[in-house]
Amino acid sequence: MGTENGGNMFPGVTSGPYSVVKLGPDCGPDAYSGYSPTGNITAFSMMHESGTGGAPKYGVVSQQPVLGPVVNPLEDLSVPRSTPDQAQVGFYESSLSSGITVQLAATPHAGMFSYLFPESSQPNVVVDISHVLASVGRPNLSQQYVDGNLTVLPDGSYQGSGTYNNGWNLAPDWTIYFCGYFDTPVTSFQTFYGNGTTLSYYGSDTSASGTERVGAVFSFSQANVSSRVGISFISSAKACQFVDSEMPSGTPLHSLVTAAKSNWNTEVLSKIQTTETDLNTLQLLYSSLYGMHILPSNRTGENPLWTSTEPYYDDIFTFWDLFRCSTPLTQILQPISYEEQIRSIIDIWAHEGYIPDARSSNYNGRSQGGSNADNVLADAYVKSVRGAVNWTAGYTAMLKDAEVQPPNNNDPQAPESSTKEGRGALPDWLQYNYITPTYTRAVSRAIEYSANDFSLYQIATAQSNTPDASKYLARSRNWRNHWNPSVTSLNFSGFPVPRAADGTFLPQDPLSCGGCYWGDAYYEATPWEYAFNAHHDIATLISYAGGPETFVQRLDMLFTPDLNPNGDPAFGKTIFNPGNEPSFASPYLFNFAGRQDLSVQRSRYIAKSYYNTSPSGLPGNSDAGAMQTWLLWNMIGLYPLTGQTTFLIASPWFSMTIDIGGGKSLDVTVTGGNSDTEYYVQSLKVNGQSWNKCWLSWDDVFANGGTMEYVLGASPSGWCGDGEAPPSPAS
Repeated sequence: MGTENGGNMFPGVTSGPYSVVKLGPDCGPDAYSGYSPTGNITAFSMMHESGTGGAPKYGVVSQQPVLGPVVNPLEDLSVPRSTPDQAQVGFYESSLSSGITVQLAATPHAGMFSYLFPESSQPNVVVDISHVLASVGRPNLSQQYVDGNLTVLPDGSYQGSGTYNNGWNLAPDWTIYFCGYFDTPVTSFQTFYGNGTTLSYYGSDTSASGTERVGAVFSFSQANVSSRVGISFISSAKACQFVDSEMPSGTPLHSLVTAAKSNWNTEVLSKIQTTETDLNTLQLLYSSLYGMHILPSNRTGENPLWTSTEPYYDDIFTFWDLFRCSTPLTQILQPISYEEQIRSIIDIWAHEGYIPDARSSNYNGRSQGGSNADNVLADAYVKSVRGAVNWTAGYTAMLKDAEVQPPNNNDPQAPESSTKEGRGALPDWLQYNYITPTYTRAVSRAIEYSANDFSLYQIATAQSNTPDASKYLARSRNWRNHWNPSVTSLNFSGFPVPRAADGTFLPQDPLSCGGCYWGDAYYEATPWEYAFNAHHDIATLISYAGGPETFVQRLDMLFTPDLNPNGDPAFGKTIFNPGNEPSFASPYLFNFAGRQDLSVQRSRYIAKSYYNTSPSGLPGNSDAGAMQTWLLWNMIGLYPLTGQTTFLIASPWFSMTIDIGGGKSLDVTVTGGNSDTEYYVQSLKVNGQSWNKCWLSWDDVFANGGTMEYVLGASPSGWCGDGEAPPSPAS
């Protein structure tokens, strides 16, 4: 699900949630997760990411099976597939046109490669340290091989390391160590190094190293060849320890597959259980649960940069994508890991100076908008995550984001301020209480900085820090300073627009965001979409819109077809874009104006229209599971407002029990209706009590578990139209 059409899902082997090793095929340049349904396979490698955009990352520590003599290992050794690849949880298989069958399995830090060569052939396995996933479309973000070394030991095993840089997060040099064993006797080997396709050396030396391409060719006399490889960010010796402990000699491949399935069932898939029997619905549910748990990578004990007793997670792509609905669901489904992730990002601040908005290969970068780890920390705090979290340090880290501009990392796509971490446009924010076009992404950053400051307000309030609470509440309202009530579009007035240093509003078509990218005033969404993004201050927005009725009409305009001349035809040219995160919450905002039925109607239509179980089943990049968590919330029938304890109520697809940890659960029951047409709420009981609000809080059903009993039907009922409106704490 989502491996094609820009979804960029990784379909290879992960032995469990957040596994370090993600073993799979590499299919040429611009294959973001390594996989492509077409094109030649260039290698099978140990490290990948899932659902990412920007540019590919990793594709390192690889092997490539080759049939027949290898005259020059630097030449193109890629091969097509004879049939489509096959995959299941914990297992991957490719049938190559050369007649070789490749099967893969893995543990958290090691991978198993099993090759079946045609009989009466010369089996070879090429290990090329320089192999990476390259980017042709965005060459400035393409990864580079920097340096490497490989040593072949007397038993035919090999050890070494590779150093690489760049990728979507513009990372400097980083190093991965490896240790590889062959369980089939090696009859001969040759090491090599060279530049491009020019071979400098190809001989019997046991070692090769250097800044040119480095590797070795291993030859065998048997058709069945098996290899076990471990990786570590610390040393080759530790990579060997991982192989020896997780995948000792004699381990059958099928046992690794069985263990992986058990891990996924126990730790992830069993978290939501249901009596639903519709196969398509179950496939959407469990594929989405799987997809949201591939990233980040739990590298605890594998941090090469500093010594710490804190957990360590890497491959965060990115809090800009994840804070809206992924991290809130992670807290519910994985409370232990979630606390570890919170501790990890605070520890990164303690040693590197800023909380990451994104991180990969042990390096922060890139921040697309605000310092959105602030939102994640606030969400965890107001929902009572405590444990071993050092909240004094956490709040201090948030203050750093709010008050200290990070050094400029000179990103070519946004050269005026840092995209590595923190808030690059902070000087304008502090001087003007808005952001001028001096800075790229000025308007979208201002709206996000407002939410970031609201996050500080939330923690300051909870800690009775009145001066800070007052200060950051005021700053959280600064998005209003970009609101020009005179701008009109589609017969509605008032939109967030760019503003000059002298206070004048600049001309802006609310249906256009230019390129919607790094150098523009709006990032990945139009002014129309960003107009609904101050989720802590919706009552103000309703007032700006002219009242609840006009607000409903205006919000509904997002979903009217053929209104956005710049829209992607795949989305019917609606202003609403299901493939980009700034639109995620908008279908649910009708709840603020007493039209919960429209929230259900619009969000259900999006889920049913833009998501399916096919390889093209996601409406955009998975973004490390962000798309999947949006769909999961729609199935559950709630939507979180990050940084608040509020959940907007929609309509569940089916009855379910959600394991929220600690022996507690949320039990959702559905009477009447179906997920395709009869999905309007007729009545609701929460913990056995009749409920007439279009929202509930964390304490109602998640702090200690709870029950939600829905009666659904084919027509809107207005069941919560007279209930208390959802909180709007900054208004």
